[in-house]
Amino acid sequence: MAAILRWVERNSLPISVWEDPERVEQILRAIDTRLDGKQAAAWSRKRNRRILNVALQYAVRRRILRANTLPKGKESTGATKTTNAVDKRSLLNPEQAAAILDWIRRRPRGGKRLHAFFATLYYCGPRPEEAVAMRVEDVTLPPVQAADQWCELLIHTATPEVGKQWTDTGEIHERRHLKGRAEGDTRTVPGHPDLTRILRQHIEDEQLRPGDLLFQGEFGGILAGSVIRRAWRSARKAVLPPHVFDSPTGRRVYDNRNTRLTKWLNDGIPPAQVAEWAGNSVAVLLATYARCVDGQLPDLKRRLEAAGDLPELPPAE
Repeated sequence: MAAILRWVERNSLPISVWEDPERVEQILRAIDTRLDGKQAAAWSRKRNRRILNVALQYAVRRRILRANTLPKGKESTGATKTTNAVDKRSLLNPEQAAAILDWIRRRPRGGKRLHAFFATLYYCGPRPEEAVAMRVEDVTLPPVQAADQWCELLIHTATPEVGKQWTDTGEIHERRHLKGRAEGDTRTVPGHPDLTRILRQHIEDEQLRPGDLLFQGEFGGILAGSVIRRAWRSARKAVLPPHVFDSPTGRRVYDNRNTRLTKWLNDGIPPAQVAEWAGNSVAVLLATYARCVDGQLPDLKRRLEAAGDLPELPPAE
């Protein structure tokens, strides 16, 4: 560690460079550029500048710098435009989703197990790191003979894949509370009767018991992200035409969530309810998915016509 710190000291510029506007511009250009000389992605540029701003604010508080010399206001963000809005092209239509899920189900090695996982993403829209953390007892299945065959999922933990070099335990996954929620917070999501049937069969086939992970890897551990991504890509390539496979349609596993949340909104579920099921705020939900809401214009036109507008006046004589 001492050797590393000496190297950093030898190769670091003096703090006085932050007093020179020209040098500040050079540094900003550097953090906006990848090692191959190309411009970094917009989100990366914004994140890098945000981190740098925190460091300089700390230097000001410690009286190492007299002022934070980073550009302020529009000048600081004008060149870095980002958006949270979902690209409509990434959404799956029902036929595409059904074909992909069916191909995964027929996959010789672990197909049925992966099918249950992807069906949960599609029907309930959890984040992938939330789904892999679920336990058997987190699923409430109705009795087989019940008239109401909707199930319920309890989402309370996330285990994102961050890499063993970044966790305290040396594991690839890190156990965390839900994104954007207080520690210990939970949410419940209803599951379509088709998902009830899939999960009931999955639990029976895998002989799972309460306490077991609901979706396991081949050897019983947590389902690896590499396995998930490889299976999803293979299914897309197998069932989608080449021009669709090369498009953004369903390119990411996360697009299952985007498709489900968009469908809920298009089906007329109130945004507040969708936000609750998704684990988002209403503001984030609308900012992310408003462009994908479609098919409601005819109904809205009828409602506007029924509400009336300017009164009809008698013709002029």
